[in-house]
Amino acid sequence: MRLSWVQPEDLLPHQLVQARSEGVDVTDVQARWLAAGGTTDAPVSGATDEPAAPALRALARELLDVLDARTAPWQAPEIPELPSLGAPVDLEQRTLNGWLGRAAGNLLGKPVEKIPREGIREILETSGQWPLRQYITAVGVSAEVEQRWPWNRRSKETSLREVINGMPEDDDINFAILALLMMERFGPGMTTEDVAQSWLNDLPAGRVFTAERVAYRNLLEGVEPARAAVVGNPFREWIGAQIRTDAYGWAHPGDRTAAARLALVDARLSHTGAGVDGALWVAAMSAAALVLDDPAEAVVAGLDVIGPQGAIARAVRFGLTLADATLDDALDALHAEYGDLHWVHAVNNTALTAWALTAPDFTTAIGRAVMAGWDTDSAGATVGAVFGATRGVPAEWSTPLDNRVTTSLPGMNQIAIDELARRTVEVARGGS
Repeated sequence: MRLSWVQPEDLLPHQLVQARSEGVDVTDVQARWLAAGGTTDAPVSGATDEPAAPALRALARELLDVLDARTAPWQAPEIPELPSLGAPVDLEQRTLNGWLGRAAGNLLGKPVEKIPREGIREILETSGQWPLRQYITAVGVSAEVEQRWPWNRRSKETSLREVINGMPEDDDINFAILALLMMERFGPGMTTEDVAQSWLNDLPAGRVFTAERVAYRNLLEGVEPARAAVVGNPFREWIGAQIRTDAYGWAHPGDRTAAARLALVDARLSHTGAGVDGALWVAAMSAAALVLDDPAEAVVAGLDVIGPQGAIARAVRFGLTLADATLDDALDALHAEYGDLHWVHAVNNTALTAWALTAPDFTTAIGRAVMAGWDTDSAGATVGAVFGATRGVPAEWSTPLDNRVTTSLPGMNQIAIDELARRTVEVARGGS
């Protein structure tokens, strides 16, 4: 078995990329690795086909430690005190629409997760589904195209239009539910240690990925939660923390400061830098989405909790500049600007999310998030959540969800979506 996202020989090529992006000189480390027979080709899906020989694996561990020692300590940002954006007119419905939108956008992207932009386009064009305006179907996709661009293995059986039966299990939804559970358990005094313990108690290790899997491993090896994000973790600026923070915004409608502060407590367990900024932005944007009527305005309102010159803020602004571009021009521009980043990175997916949220309707918005071919289910989930909370979720997207979610969290499987919304509202009103 090749366990992805944790093998030293697979982490090191990614760590070289991450260290270099932070201004670390990796010349000697890379030379030692290549001289020993290693490769700098970072495995796109987290693991190479074959394990490294013991000596090469040991060298990878040593070099990961060297790069960790060269990385400057990360300082958590200060969250500014921001005025409330006001109270929502219909908290119950907006909260429900946030949950429904998150699930629908996530489900739309699941069958094509890990497939690049060109593959998604070929699948959709050859089957009459471009531009994307419904849940994806395999009907009309030729065997030749399917062989060239196989569906996501785990999601094929649950997420194509013809087999949807409620909302299937997904880490994007698991984390939203877990955030709700933690707010119920710990209230506003929740700590990063509480988050760490909740992961170990409630999340199967096999259902966390990239930075979360590395942080999970670190916790099991006795690393303190305060350092779990920075030990052998090349994925610390990827999208993982960003998919965990919608519920903090829903529980604090209009209060971007409170939402972002809880998001920071959560995100810092596994992420730093742009990875944390992305999480803060999503939390604040989600708080704004419950009181504003324009998703693009919520996008901008979320920016106030992060530094204006950081990579996430710049990506948001770039995405917004594409509001009037054609579909092809916008996709070309996004890939020209950020196509060098891994498909799970926070920065490219943030730019995509910001652009998608300038769409005129829910269907166009989540379709944009998926057609770009990066983290299709995660970007789709965030876009669906924000657009849903501001404008609602059309029945053709919500009805197939059957008001229930499959989840790997203990005691929560097949929970009703309206029950999740009710409990979120209770937290928002101080019921926890």
